[in-house]
Amino acid sequence: MHLLVIEDELKLGDYLRKGLIESGFNVDLARDGNEGLAMALTGNYDVIVLDVMLPGIDGFKILELVRKSAATPVLMLTARDEVADRVKGLEAGADDYLAKPFAFTELLARVRALLRRGSLQESTRFTLADLQLDLTTRRANRGGKRLDLTAKEFALLSLLLRRQGQVLSRAVLADQVWGMNFDSETNVVEVAVRRLRAKIDDPFNEKLLHTVRGMGYVLEQRDDDPL
Repeated sequence: MHLLVIEDELKLGDYLRKGLIESGFNVDLARDGNEGLAMALTGNYDVIVLDVMLPGIDGFKILELVRKSAATPVLMLTARDEVADRVKGLEAGADDYLAKPFAFTELLARVRALLRRGSLQESTRFTLADLQLDLTTRRANRGGKRLDLTAKEFALLSLLLRRQGQVLSRAVLADQVWGMNFDSETNVVEVAVRRLRAKIDDPFNEKLLHTVRGMGYVLEQRDDDPL
């Protein structure tokens, strides 16, 4: 699942992005209305989490423009819990409304509800060969045996499964799983991939997680072993 968070409050934006990534989502973050609108109109998102009060273009205007071209579910955030604001947002096409401050668990539940409402629940389950992952229950298994994964390993596996067959660079993995810019001197990605491979591949004859030298990693079925 690919989410877009449009939130100008630095700490809140980072907090939401980190929490949603750790919950198994692929997350982009926009810091102002102009950037958020551009990303919303050009990206392929399953849910947009949209703050109302934004620099540049406010959330209501973004929602209005997005609704002219897409039916992407939108969860609006506001610091004002006023009926008039909620009505304005819902009438403009918002699918749900959440007033600040809020608990992250509630936001997560509302995001998942929007995904289910959009008949996308089946996309929370991913399969490759005998490897299976369920974002809703946060469980993964291979060959019928449950895999004991850390939160980061689960996030890494879910990203690779969602984009199976695509070579993902270390920079992409660092950004989407750890929320950090890639540093060529750190081996955090390599270590995490090695540990994940030990759990999903080493006990099995067929190898699914492959290294593409000079490019990154790919999860796919193939005849050759990982390099």
